Amino acid sequence: QAQQAKFLSDAENELEELAVTIAQAKKMVELIKGAATKERERVEKLFAEASEVLATFQKEVAGFIEDGERSMLGEAEADLRWKEERRAKLAQCKHNLENVPSTDTIYFLQEFQALKVAMEENLSPALSFQNELNFTKCTQAVGAVKDVLSAACKKQWDHLQGKGIDGLSFQEMEEGLYSPSPSGWSPRHPPSSPLAFIIDLDSDTADKFIQLFGTKGAKRVLCPIPYPESPTRFINCEQVLGVNLMNRGNYYWEVELIDGWVSIGVIAEDFDPRESYNRGRLGRNEKSCCLQWNGQNYVAWFGGFESVIQQPFFHTIGVFLEYSEKALTFYGVKDSKMTCLQQLKVSHFAKGQFDPFQNKINHQFASLFLCKLKPAFFLESVDAHLQIGPLKKDCVSVLKRR
Repeated sequence: QAQQAKFLSDAENELEELAVTIAQAKKMVELIKGAATKERERVEKLFAEASEVLATFQKEVAGFIEDGERSMLGEAEADLRWKEERRAKLAQCKHNLENVPSTDTIYFLQEFQALKVAMEENLSPALSFQNELNFTKCTQAVGAVKDVLSAACKKQWDHLQGKGIDGLSFQEMEEGLYSPSPSGWSPRHPPSSPLAFIIDLDSDTADKFIQLFGTKGAKRVLCPIPYPESPTRFINCEQVLGVNLMNRGNYYWEVELIDGWVSIGVIAEDFDPRESYNRGRLGRNEKSCCLQWNGQNYVAWFGGFESVIQQPFFHTIGVFLEYSEKALTFYGVKDSKMTCLQQLKVSHFAKGQFDPFQNKINHQFASLFLCKLKPAFFLESVDAHLQIGPLKKDCVSVLKRR
């Protein structure tokens, strides 16, 4: 009986403990449900607010395009109507003159005078197009927002999963690789490691047919832009340089090809921007080299010699300049994967093999590295459009491991 009483007492105690722990477990379940419900409501509210912000931005951008289209169409359509009406009037006068009987001199003179007056009428004023299709930069702006949003979503998702962030964010990477100095940005890391190079376009070098968007975007336009006089401005080629100088170490930057035919490369600081079109273009002289997209192929250029590259189109081109190796490498970048398109570097090829482009590289390319170099861009076709960066940090990591 004593054992039975002890057994019942122990069971009762365990039941009481279980009752307490069950009550606590129920409270925990309710707490989790309540917290999840509140968090879900807050998240839904934030997503709704974010969607509202994006919807407002979408509406503003759409309105910007419509306003730009409307303002420019008014002028263009008025000019078109004037030309059509003038053509119809001239055609009618010409028809009347051709149908005058040869014997009716007075009528002929009247119709001839009417045709002469019609031909001497003042021409319509030239189209101004002051804004030069400014609304076409909307794609660039929305693309930048999308890229920032995508990067932020991925970073926060990794954080939520507890994975941590592999490496630094782009801003952190810029701040880590470069520090301010009186002369601009200087590298913290030794020259032997590849650097994410921050490029700003130099408005004092831009040809008058290149419109700049801040310091990162450039587009070739039809109407000349009244830039102030500058001894460094290109006058015969639609080219623009970066303000940044390169004279030692390694440098890496990326360029987005948005539209048209674009060449990307480097040029000697002392290159004369007044050179003729044939000699002034990137890669058509010994003071510069480039990678060109001509709408069908990539082509490497140096000293007037070319090398056609059989690779598909890449929207993002990575440029890696190595002073120590006297090498310039162009990469196609997609989904943080890098495809080598062309490397310009002295190479001793096998006996009997002859490549005019590589032969030119072997004889004169190394001398380019005796100069201070600048990033250079040639917008070859009307509406050609490019954007500098931002860098994909994974690509920098890949280069560091090579």
